[in-house]
Amino acid sequence: MPVLRNISQLATCPPGNPQQDAGLLDNAAIAWTGATIDWVGCYQDLPSEFDQEPLIDCERRLVIPGLIDCHTHLCFGGWRGDEFELRLQGASYQEIAAAGGGISSTVTATRAASGGKLQRKAKALLDAMLELGITTVECKSGYGLDTANELKQLEVYRRLDQLHPVDLVPTFLGAHIIPPEYQDRRERYISLLCDELIPMIAKEGLARFCDAFVETGAFTTDEARQIFAAASAHGLQIKVHADQLSDGEGAALAAEMGAVSAEHLEYISAEGIKALAGSGTVAVSLPLASLYLGEPFLPARKLLAAGVPVAVATDFNPGSAPSYHLPLAMTLACLSQQMTPQEALNGATTVAARAISAETRIGSLLPGYNADLAIIDMPSLNQWLYHFVPNACVAVYKNGRHD
Repeated sequence: MPVLRNISQLATCPPGNPQQDAGLLDNAAIAWTGATIDWVGCYQDLPSEFDQEPLIDCERRLVIPGLIDCHTHLCFGGWRGDEFELRLQGASYQEIAAAGGGISSTVTATRAASGGKLQRKAKALLDAMLELGITTVECKSGYGLDTANELKQLEVYRRLDQLHPVDLVPTFLGAHIIPPEYQDRRERYISLLCDELIPMIAKEGLARFCDAFVETGAFTTDEARQIFAAASAHGLQIKVHADQLSDGEGAALAAEMGAVSAEHLEYISAEGIKALAGSGTVAVSLPLASLYLGEPFLPARKLLAAGVPVAVATDFNPGSAPSYHLPLAMTLACLSQQMTPQEALNGATTVAARAISAETRIGSLLPGYNADLAIIDMPSLNQWLYHFVPNACVAVYKNGRHD
């Protein structure tokens, strides 16, 4: 039963707190047994029952819950560095996609890669994410867009979840775009998703969520509604890629369908914010995508003022957000979305846990929660998110074990 002491500042991130309150404690300690937290508080209040337990000296550092990246596209073939230059020269995301680039090019590369190759690549990425203090990752399919290759991606996630310390939360994103071979047969592809893939994936337990990209050039609200109805009928929870490049009423659809999260929301309307308010749906901010695409940032202050919880994630993918650096995304959320450091940290911990329906066991450092925590070589949360360094995380405990 180790006791971590001499903590300069401990962020407990209670799930019931307002988002601006990360439950900060100074001169704190935390104790756990196995994978579960036993006690949290000021060191001077440590109960006597812990007197003979081994002590770990935190050396006056910051301790936070293990970070949760609640929106990634972890498994993919190839990269798209050539598109980076095209965008810098003025080409839009939509223009690149229309010319055969974008998601379609990653679909081609992913279909060509073996499951083993995709797994090795994804494992190396997870290793690097763990070093940053990320202990849970939501991971979407959506680069296969046919039966064999969507299953291939989801099987990679299943194997890695068994093998890697980081917990993976798989999401089926067969409704990413209409694949090239179905361009003139949209209804047939949607039937494939609803009548074949969703039932198969649900039966095999390959995904917990179903997502759809609701956007011009991807899926309409009516198409997404049909897909989500099938997913719900088979026990999958709903996520929505909403209002990323235009106001496509994706936020309202998310609220209507009882989605656990609406993700992106760069172009959310006042009506969309009103729909999300009180719906229970989490807004997921992806500031790295806004940075890379030169698009507006999610209006966090408006959403928070309306009572909508705002998570912070990376959108890690090879095209529009080719970085898994969640601490950088958190700093961007502060600088470009006017979120406070406490709001950003809650957004990447307890609110992110809510965006994957796991807020009762991860995302907070409280008794009964998983002992997932990261030690940051900074004296305080403000100092960490203000003074950006490549990686300030010096130690990670996942399920109570030092990884």
